[in-house]
Parts: sequence; C-alpha cells; structure tokens
Amino acid sequence: MKPRTLAMIPVALLLALCAPAFAGGNGADAVHHQLQVRLDPAGHTLGVIETVTLPERYVLSASDGIQFLLHSGLAPESATEGVVLEAVPGPPDPAAFGLDEKNQEVPESDQVSVYRLTAEAGGALPAVIRLSYGGVIHHPLEESGEEYAQSFSQTPGTIQEDGVFLSGSTYWYPWFGYDMVTFGLEVTKPAGWNVLSEGTRIADESDRVHWESDSPVDEIHICAGPFTVYEDQAGSVATYAYLRTPDEALARKYLDTTASYLEMYRVLLGRYPYEKFALVENFWETGYGMPSFTLLGPKIIRFPFILHSSYPHEILHNWWGNGVFVEYETGNWCEGLTAYLADHLIKEQRGQGAAYRRDQLQKYADYVSGDEDFPLTAFRSRHSGATQAVGYGKTAMMFHMLRMELGDDTFTAGLRKLYKDNAFRRASFEDVQTAFEGAAGRDMGSFFDAWVRRTGAPVLAIESAEASSIGGSGLHLVLRQIQDGEPFPLLVPVAITIEGSDQAVLVNLAMSGKVLDQTIPLSGTPVRVQVDPEFDLFRRLDRREIPPSLGQAFGAEQVTLVLPSGASPAVLKGYRELAESWSGSQGGSVDTVLDTDLDGIPVDRAVWVLGWDNRFLPAVSDGVGMYGADLAVDGLVHGDDRLSRSDRSVVVAMGNPANPDMAVAFLGADNVAAMPGLGRKLPHYGKYGYLGFEGDEPSNMYKGSWSAVGSPMDAVTGDPGGERPEAGARPARQALATLPPVFSEKAMREHVELLAADELEGRGCGSPGLEQAAAYIESRFGTLGLMPGAGSGSYRMPWTAKCGPDAVATGQVNLLGALPGGNPKYDGESVVVVAHYDHLGRGWPMGHVDDQGQIYNGADDNASGVAVMLELARVVAAGPRPERTILFLAVSGEESGLQGSMEYVRNPAKWPVNKIIGVLNIDTVGRLEGRPVLVLGAGSADEWRHIVFGADYVTGVKAKSVTDDLGASDQKPFLEAGVPAVQFFSGPHLDYHRAGDDPEKLDYAGMVKAAAFIKEFVEYLAARETPMTSQLQGAAGKDRLAKPAPPSGRRVSLGTVPDFTWEGEGLRVTGTVPGSPAAAAGLQEGDILVELAGESVDGLKGLSGILKTLKPGDTVALAWLRDGERHEAEVVLKAR
Repeated sequence: MKPRTLAMIPVALLLALCAPAFAGGNGADAVHHQLQVRLDPAGHTLGVIETVTLPERYVLSASDGIQFLLHSGLAPESATEGVVLEAVPGPPDPAAFGLDEKNQEVPESDQVSVYRLTAEAGGALPAVIRLSYGGVIHHPLEESGEEYAQSFSQTPGTIQEDGVFLSGSTYWYPWFGYDMVTFGLEVTKPAGWNVLSEGTRIADESDRVHWESDSPVDEIHICAGPFTVYEDQAGSVATYAYLRTPDEALARKYLDTTASYLEMYRVLLGRYPYEKFALVENFWETGYGMPSFTLLGPKIIRFPFILHSSYPHEILHNWWGNGVFVEYETGNWCEGLTAYLADHLIKEQRGQGAAYRRDQLQKYADYVSGDEDFPLTAFRSRHSGATQAVGYGKTAMMFHMLRMELGDDTFTAGLRKLYKDNAFRRASFEDVQTAFEGAAGRDMGSFFDAWVRRTGAPVLAIESAEASSIGGSGLHLVLRQIQDGEPFPLLVPVAITIEGSDQAVLVNLAMSGKVLDQTIPLSGTPVRVQVDPEFDLFRRLDRREIPPSLGQAFGAEQVTLVLPSGASPAVLKGYRELAESWSGSQGGSVDTVLDTDLDGIPVDRAVWVLGWDNRFLPAVSDGVGMYGADLAVDGLVHGDDRLSRSDRSVVVAMGNPANPDMAVAFLGADNVAAMPGLGRKLPHYGKYGYLGFEGDEPSNMYKGSWSAVGSPMDAVTGDPGGERPEAGARPARQALATLPPVFSEKAMREHVELLAADELEGRGCGSPGLEQAAAYIESRFGTLGLMPGAGSGSYRMPWTAKCGPDAVATGQVNLLGALPGGNPKYDGESVVVVAHYDHLGRGWPMGHVDDQGQIYNGADDNASGVAVMLELARVVAAGPRPERTILFLAVSGEESGLQGSMEYVRNPAKWPVNKIIGVLNIDTVGRLEGRPVLVLGAGSADEWRHIVFGADYVTGVKAKSVTDDLGASDQKPFLEAGVPAVQFFSGPHLDYHRAGDDPEKLDYAGMVKAAAFIKEFVEYLAARETPMTSQLQGAAGKDRLAKPAPPSGRRVSLGTVPDFTWEGEGLRVTGTVPGSPAAAAGLQEGDILVELAGESVDGLKGLSGILKTLKPGDTVALAWLRDGERHEAEVVLKAR
C-alpha cells in the first residue's frame, strides 16, 4: 500500500498525494473488510474482529493457501471453522502476492509479518473468513529530511493519547496485495473523541462511529482524536471540519472554500465521487490526502494562504489520485495533472499562469541534469528536487501542451472522459492517452511517446528572424532544436510585433523536425519576434530566460559560502552556524571560506555572499543593478521599496557575471537571532530573486522575482544595435475554470447605478438626492440583517451640517449597521468599515471650473465604496458570528470637510471610539483597472503592512502599502482620535471630482477584487486577540474634532496626476491632465516634482499645502527631476 503525502506548499511546509468516477472500478473485484475496532489510546493498542470477503479469483487459485501481511505487533487468529492461520517465516515472497518483481515491490519491514490462510485437510478456502487480532501500534514520529527541502515528521502509524493515525502503510488490517478494497468500519471510541475514515458515515453515537465505503479505495484509514465537528452541505456533498480546538470562524472558512472548489471542479470534471469531504486537523504537522478527506497539521490549517494554494490541490485529488487511482508501476500521472488543474489553475485565474510555467521550467533547469532525468513512466513519487521537477513539473507541462494542441473544449472533454471511464480503478498513462484520443478523435501516439515515454527536453534557438517582402509583408523565421538526439514535436507559439501596432500578432507553428523554416504573411513590417513568450512549451531554458533565483544556488552541485571577515564576532559566529546547518542539510558539496581567502567570486560554482560587511558586497550590488535594484551597506532599494539594514534581513540572487550558468546569492542580516530561522526558511523560497524578512522569527514581508534580461528567444528584425521596439500586447487568456464568485459584480453595479443616477443629482450636501441615497442604504442594511446601531431600533444617527457657500444649517444622517460580536471578552470593541455616500451635487464645494452647473454623479467617489461596503456586509453577515463586533458606517458630509466621520467620532453611540481596534475606510475603489489596491495610512499601526502582504497573497489581488495618510478622507478623524485606520483607494484618474465620474466608467470586476481583499482585513481584525500596535503620536481626541475642517483651501490646479505610493524625495507623477499647467511645462510620467513657487515639495501633502497659498493666474517656478537631471519651467496656474 502506497502512503499518500500531500502536494507542495511554499514555505516550510508540504502538502501532496495521488489516485474513481463511474464507468471504472467494480466493487466485486475488491477485497471487502468488515471491521469492528476497539481503540485504547492510553495503552497504544487496538483490538479487531474482522470478516474478510475475498473475490472469487482468490478462492479459485488458493490451493496452496492465501498469504497476507499484518503489523507485527498484532497477533491474528482464525475464527472460521476449518481455516488454519499460520505465520510464514522470512520476508514476503512477491510471487505469493501475484506481483511482478520488475515493476511491483512487495512491502518489506521488520514491523510487518507474513501469514498464510489454508483449509484443513487441503480443502477449498471459503470466500468469507473471520479473523481476530490485536496488540500495540505505537511508532514515534521521525523526521523525514529530503534534499528538496520539503518534509514533515512521519510515522507508519500510531495509537496514543494525543490521537490515532492508522493507514494502509501501518498494516493494521490484512493486506492481500495491491487490490482495491471496500469496507465497513465500526470503531468503539474513547469518551469525547471522534473517528474519521474514507466513505460515508452511517452512524455516530456517543461511544462508537460507523463508516462504510462501497466504492473501492486503495487503503483504509482511522484518524481519531478529541475533535469538534462542524458540518455543512455543498449541493449533494456533506462537508465537515474536524478541529482539535473549537474555532467556528476557521471551520466556516474551510467549509465555504470547500463548497466553492467542489462546484468549480464538478463543472470542469464531473460529479464529485464521494458523499463527503472533510478537513481533519491532525495532532502533528502533516499534509495528507485520502479519499474524501484531508489530514492537515494544526499550524498548516491556520496559514491563510493554504485555503487558495494547497487546500484546493487536496480537494482535486479526490478526482485524480483518490478517485481515479494510479497504476504506479507504469508511471504516476496524477501528481502532475493535479498540480496543473489546481496550482497552475489558481495562478492562471490570477493572471500568473505564465510565471507558474516559467517556474516549473526553471526548476527543471536548476535541479535536473542529464543523469538525473527520466521519462514520466518512471516517476513514482517525489523524493528530491529532480523527481519533483520531472514528476510534477514536466507532467503538468505535458498536460498544458496537450491543452494548447487540442483547445480548451476538447481538452476538457478528455479530462471528463478520463474520469468517467476510470473512476474507482487504477489508471495508467495509456489510459490517459486513450481518453484524450477518444475526445480528440485522432491518434496521439507520437505526442505521448515524445513527452511521456522519452527522457529529456528540447532546446530552442532562433537562427534568424527577418522581415520578408516576398509576396507582401511578412516574417521569415528559422528556428532550430539544438539538443542532442531526435527532435520533439512542438506547436511553437510566436508573438510578432508589427511596426506601428501596439498589439502583437500570435501564430502557432508546427515543428516536427530539428529545423523550422517558415515565412509568415503579415499586414505590416515585423519589428520584434518573441518565441514561446508565455512559456507554453516544456523545454530546457537558456539561462538568460530565467531570472536568477535562490533555487539556482540551493540546487547547485557545488556551493561556496563566503563569510564576512569584517563583521562583528557575534554576527560572524551567527553566519558560521548558519553555514554549518546548510552544509549538513543541502544536497551537493558545500564549503565555507572567509572573504579574505578569495581574490574574487568563484565562477565554477554557486556562491553565497554572507553579510553586509562582506568585501564582495559591491560586486553583488553591481550585479543586481541590471534589475533596477540598488544594494548598499545600508540596505536594498528596489523601485519604490526600501529595505533598511537596521530592521530587515535582505536576500538577493543574481547570475555570476563571469558565468551566467552559476548563481550568486547574498544574505545580509545583522540580527543574529534571526539567522537560525533564515537558515531553515530560505530553502523554501527557491523560486524568488529577492526577499525581505523582519524580526527574530523571522517573518517574510517582501518577496518577488526579477525580470529576465537578454532572452535569446526575443529578437528584433531591424538594426540589433538600435533602440529595441516595445513588444506588442498579447491578449489575456481565459482560465480553464473559474471559482463561483463570493461577491456579486451585478449587485455592485446595481448599487452604483442607483446611487450615481442623474435623478439623485450628485448627492449634494442637504439635497433630496442625498436623502434618497440614505434611505436606500438604510433599506439595504435591513435586508442584510444588520442590527440597527444608532439606538432605539434605528440605523440613523442624525446631525447637522453647514451646506453651501452660505453655510446653511441642514439636517444630515450617518447610518450605522452592526454585526454583534460573540466573544464577551471583546465587549464594546469594534471594527469599523466606513464609506461616505455624499458627493458634490452640482459642484459645491470643490467643483471644477469647466463643469459648473453640471451634475457630479460621483460613481467612483464614492458610490463605488458604498457598493463594496454593502457587498462586504452581505457576505460577512452570512457567515459565522464574528468574535468582535463589526460596524458598517455610511457617512455623509465627507466632501464638505469630513463632517460625518467627525460627528461619529464625537458621538459614537454604543461602541466607544477608544475600543475600536481598526478602521477600514473604502473611498474611491472603482477604477482598479489592473492596478494594485492602494492602502493609505499603513504607517498608523505596525500590523497594517503584514495584513496587506497576507491579503495580497491569499486573494491574489495586488496591493501596495502607503505609509502616510493624506488626510483627505474619513479615516482622518479616527486617526486624530488615536485609532489605527487606513483608506482603500484604486488610484487617481482624470474624472476625479469632475462631472464625468459616471457609472459606465467603473471597473466592476476590479471592485469584486477590492471586496475580496478588504474582507481579509475585516476578518483578521474581528478575530485578532490583541489591539493593533499603534504608531500614532499624541492623538488629541475630541478636542481636535470640535470644528469641522474647511472643505478645501485650494483654488488652483497644477494638473499633475500623483503617484500615491511614492515615498521618496518630492512627488513622482504618473501623468498630467491635458491642457493643464503641468502638461504645458512638459512634465511626463516618472518625473519627480521637487519645487513649486520657491518651496520644496514634500510629497502630496506638501504639494497641496503649497497650492493652497496660491491663486488662479499666478506665475510660479516649477522644478522637477527626470532620470536624475533637474528641469525648470514657469507656469501660469489655473482655477480648479
């Protein structure tokens, strides 16, 4: 019986596994075990009474008896009259189990004994045999160190007071061979415990539980412990979460995620093969997958990224590996297929499919040399970097190329046929081939021969790429496969940029020989050619196509670690201990030297340069400079990001300048306490080119990959020394399948179209349209089941505002809906989600001079924020009761000086301001359009950046932390009252505070992404045990809020579009408003504004402050930097 281990996890974890549907396996061919089990955890024992039913072929061929294996700690006896049970000395004989010695291994272990069943006096054995056995099973956990740096502690099986884990590899029930089994399992359990196995739960009583599996499986598990069980239903499938520590919120996350992925895979592949799926929390760190459940460790299940990385992989294994099982002796196809339809698909859904495929090709280049390569038919399981790169990576790429050749519809039909024809039976690569040939209606032998049964990979080279005028415009392209041996059949994707076009022409060229020589007709002159730009082909990459990564250093056969002789004794000692740990745990030859022992960086091996005081730091700095990074003695600067040596550990990788095939990596860490953790963690970050860590643990807070430079698969057709033409854009691909959306794009659009309709006339201060908006939000709060938060059963919190140029006192309302928290220790505490619903009406108080008298509908500002808030409230209200109260606050008066939020801070009703754990202000989130969500004010508490980082990873929604708060929205009054607060913002645009801010211009799909991202913040804050670590100094409280701020003191506009993420000197601009003073002066995207009217510009706040002192018609001096060079001009300011 093959043990199952789970799919890969990034970081210090691992989740893996692999092997029915409906035309496949037949229970009549399986051995049936009817088991009655009694567990004694304190004594590490079990007792079993079993009735085993053997298939007819066993009985007919049993003249010499039938042998089986059983755990050596168990003492079996025959309870069937006329059946003799005897021990067989020595190791098991493969022939006795009907095994092919060349391809099938018989289990050998000193923990397993061989027994024979025979009939008395040589008669025939009955088909039904009753046995009894019992004894001790207690194997302590052992570390499983693997050179590819992904391992868990493991045991073949154990019964102990912490819990019980028994699998096929325990041999706790008789093993007759590699036959599938069906079973009935009744377990007498200790008080307060529960028990889980494959199949369907028939009964669950206080002292016993009964599971049955009529569908064949390849082994039987018993997982038992003191579980709290949470249940739900996902269509026809019962879903469970078995947790060792009660946690309703965590259970709900898993149950909801399970339902989403079960539905996605049902649509893609066909009906889920079992009646249940369960998440089970183990009592040590594991990542195991079994038919109908997964067994994960207590830390693993609490990593938020698991829900949308490794967990879907385990769900999918119920189709591949635990639904259609694997005929291992002919090759394990299921790990690669599961990786493709889970890991790759999730990346594809997030627009990162090409990066995932490049990572797989990079692993192949890093870990698989010629003598380590093998065909897919030889892959059984992963035990090294090479077996992972081939068995997972190459197999996944094989399925991707199959998809590219057949098209999505035929590929999906092939998947469904593979499942339908082979469910509940073992399938081989030949079965995979048969299924896809059936779907495609053609022979695919050459494809499967090349990619499944053959070793190696093609190496592509562009021999020539020239513009052709024969028969009109075209491209004459010559490609060559330059690897040794026979050619591989390829369908080569080529992207061609035509002069004057910003869109690439895409063609797929069939290549069956070593050379492809083809002229491609085009509508214009080709200027740039990219071969396989999205890494759709499995091939051995040229090193120039691969961004340097830590994996190249960890995967090298020879590694030199260079210590900093100039470091302090404590730091040098820390590096020595780290080097010793790597010397003992990494594959290959590792040696350690001082930097003074070398004249230069070695060129024939991978090199680690350790320490900020290493004399080779300048060489590393030069190397990473080509990627736009600056590494100096005080830290790393990469784009807008700065990692200071004083509080960060920094890691970068680069190619060796003298030998690009070898990697050079740098680690700078002055925090000695962090070094042991860095030593353990860094091998798990092999795909990254740069990393940042903080703290003693340490925690990863920054990571990414460099861009490849100088790819030989990217050619220009003109003068190679001339300026490189910009590559034409390639259309985004549709993912093979998509998750059912949690948030409704349709609902958000409806909210915006109502709030931003002309009939509401811009929701101006004190207007009838503003009251209509308030009534709509009030109605929605009620429909969503939010508790009225204003007292007296009302959502309305009335107050008085001064509206219009004459400051007329006008009645206003804030609206407050609550989801009460369920944990009494957080009584009075709240998370506040706020969005303002007012806008500028017909232009007061900040209308644009060119839009006077027009309606400012304010679709983005801020109907978008209200729409996202309402959808958040709907989704969160439908979940479990939060630990801490969540308040949804819709305020008016934002445009007239943040009056509504200031009023709430002065008079917060039931939930005091000083007990707010954090404020999430959603203001202007409707124009994401592929840009990152900006989180403004992230410097108000230490935790914000970590939450941003985690939410980005979990949701796949790109985000950017901005330390400073601009003081321009409703988070400001809370910040002034000492409450950590942030604003979510999709970025500036030319319709901001203009009459053109209309509903049809919004990115509603982007709003769905923003909602998913913000939901992570809401759930984190609602469950956080301690207050945020505030960085607010001298918060003044209510005295600073006595008077509302003036709407704006600015009368003029410069016309710059600011980069809100810029944290350097001055203010970087991302563009200019057409016809504006800035446009007239010639400012361009990327320029850094440093002076205006004789004053230094200190960020966006500083620029706003200067503009408030100026008036329309003023002529002022302007200075900016472009590529480090200072430029100056005079401009005449215009009215806003």
